[in-house]
Amino acid sequence: MDDFEEYLRQGEPSKAEKAKLWKTAIGLQQVDGLKPSEYLIATAKQNIEGNITINEVKKRIDSYYQHHPTKNTEDRTEEADKVSARITEILSEQTFTFSPAEYISIHRRLFQGIYKLAGQIRDYNITKQEWVLNGETVLYASANSLKATLEYDFEQERKFSYKGLSEQEIIEHIAHYISYLWQIHIFGEGNTRTTAIFLIKYLRKLGFKKVNNDLFAENSWYFRNALVRANYEDLSKGIYKTEKYLLQFLSNLLLRENYSLKNREMHILYNDTVNDTVKLQNDTVNKTVFSLIKKDNKITATEISECLKMSLSTVKRKIKNLKEQGKIERIGSDKTGHWKVIEE
Repeated sequence: MDDFEEYLRQGEPSKAEKAKLWKTAIGLQQVDGLKPSEYLIATAKQNIEGNITINEVKKRIDSYYQHHPTKNTEDRTEEADKVSARITEILSEQTFTFSPAEYISIHRRLFQGIYKLAGQIRDYNITKQEWVLNGETVLYASANSLKATLEYDFEQERKFSYKGLSEQEIIEHIAHYISYLWQIHIFGEGNTRTTAIFLIKYLRKLGFKKVNNDLFAENSWYFRNALVRANYEDLSKGIYKTEKYLLQFLSNLLLRENYSLKNREMHILYNDTVNDTVKLQNDTVNKTVFSLIKKDNKITATEISECLKMSLSTVKRKIKNLKEQGKIERIGSDKTGHWKVIEE
């Protein structure tokens, strides 16, 4: 992303605007772990400078890969380059229609010649192992009902009135709508990138002209994981659907809030990991306090506090824990007594 910072710093409006679009387009490739080539970056810079049009960029990229075909089937750099250019083109257009046809058209334009079913509704059911779900999958809509489900969601949103809603209520509704749209997953591949572009265009239609698209450029994987968490639940394990992370992303996107966007915090085992870490830390401190008492059975809580550079209240709490665990016992008074080690 640093490749375009010079244009943002220089402040020339036309160049800065193009640089933002390219940053967003390239950043969105991260949702599938893709990275564009240096050739794409260099060609994009020529477009930003005004030397070539976006149409010429696309032609050069096509020509480049005709002469430099990808030999490794797992190398998706060509996809990253072509889709980045196409996203930039779509986002530069001041056109939009809120309809299933527009949504499907965006997918077709992005992935024509890349995916066999570009612009087509999938006719098979899918599952996707998700890192954030520890390998589990969201339950996506059935192939038998995709078209009807998509049309229903669009119709409900079309009827919805934002009049009288606060900014927070507006964002909550948008989060709800876009998470449902994503979960239908009408496309076999490229669903998140298509949904992100559609969302940006829809937000513009709603009047959000100054969308902070840097969020898509720098946190596109967070956006995808937030959509996953908004659509996954396993009540047997105490895991519930939550739009919390998607709301944080949208608040940063639309209201310039500054929520910390960390993917690891969305992992379904994150709280367990945090709790385990805290328990380990507590166990370590307990053992340290216990070892000092073993070495000197007349040591006081104040002396332990000074030795460990720890607050007196914390030391007293650790001593209480050791007593409750049956590892130590106080013989005599706090001033003149001593500690009896019961269990090592």
